[in-house]
Amino acid sequence: MKYVYILESQDLEHFYVGITDDVPARLVKHNAGKVAHTSKYRPWKLKTYVAFSDEKQAFAFENI
Repeated sequence: MKYVYILESQDLEHFYVGITDDVPARLVKHNAGKVAHTSKYRPWKLKTYVAFSDEKQAFAFENI
């Protein structure tokens, strides 16, 4: 299962869309500063996520 997730920064001005197999673990990495693209806008909160059984559909959705 692949998950496309949307994060919102605490300042409410920045959003990030990503894809993962484990949403809670990925959020921990974002908030720990281990993701270069999101480290300067920490902390992040999860806005939503969508589950996909088809990996190709997940990647297509992420890039919309």
